[in-house]
Amino acid sequence: MDATPSRRQFLSATLAAGTAVVAGCTDSLRSGETERELELSLSREDGPLRESFVVDLSETRSPDDEDAFAAAVNGEAYTSQYRRPFYSTADDPEYVEHEGTYYRLGAVVVDEETVTHPVLRLSAAGDAGSEDTPDGVPMESLPDGDRRAVRIAYKAARARGNVGGAPWGLVQRGGYVYRDETAVETSDLLGADGPDHVTHRETVYAVGVTRETFHEPVYRATAEPVADSPEQLEAVIRAQFVDARFSRADISQAARDVLREAENGGYSESHPYSDGYREVLRALHRRAYLDGNIEKDAGVADDGRRMVLYDGTYFDYWLRFTGGDEA
Repeated sequence: MDATPSRRQFLSATLAAGTAVVAGCTDSLRSGETERELELSLSREDGPLRESFVVDLSETRSPDDEDAFAAAVNGEAYTSQYRRPFYSTADDPEYVEHEGTYYRLGAVVVDEETVTHPVLRLSAAGDAGSEDTPDGVPMESLPDGDRRAVRIAYKAARARGNVGGAPWGLVQRGGYVYRDETAVETSDLLGADGPDHVTHRETVYAVGVTRETFHEPVYRATAEPVADSPEQLEAVIRAQFVDARFSRADISQAARDVLREAENGGYSESHPYSDGYREVLRALHRRAYLDGNIEKDAGVADDGRRMVLYDGTYFDYWLRFTGGDEA
């Protein structure tokens, strides 16, 4: 929603970039396979938590967010079809400050609409310029809406049968769904006399257009007042996300070393864990990991990212198994 990468995108990128198996905890081999290890990764959150959660509506991705917020604050119903206002969710909430009050942004589904949209799908016909390949209309010569459609439908076509997938937030039903009326009205591809082939990145693609039924949610924007000061909002966010709090003085030097390595690329150990690692797991209230077999503990799930307040600084942290048959 924000003009900058979302908090979730940033955290996902941070985790994906972290690989390290640190000195003293290198992968060992058992029966020719990598031994299963529990890896802890930390990502420092500089500054107050509210800086990552409070947004400026004038800088968000949707130009309608300001109108949606104004209506919600005034008790008016502002609805949108298919697209959720604000993109604020329970796992990744967003807040806005207005006249000294902080509001949590959200949306609720209040209805359903059945609509028909054109869907563009592309399939590779051959290399551009080949004698066996039909001529295609250059993607660059198409209207703006069609160019966007081709760029996204191309990614779906490229992903078929190949490793790497496609951006499924954009690709839908194996292609691109035209939802913007202006794009539909100005399209060259959707007309009865539209081109059968289009050229993109030196490849000619056959154009396939269908008109399909969609059942889309209707959302009503919400804005719930939750705090009257920055400090109160900080407490609200901290209560929701921070589930462990301790200081350096509370733990041993061995445990401090584990946390330092975890922030510096990741820290891994195989079971049975060292005293320092076990101490960290207890301090994080993740005792279910201590026996090394959390998957077999009834009712205990690996629920991904959590946060810890360590020595006055916030950290996101993850625990995951690497190596072995269960990685």
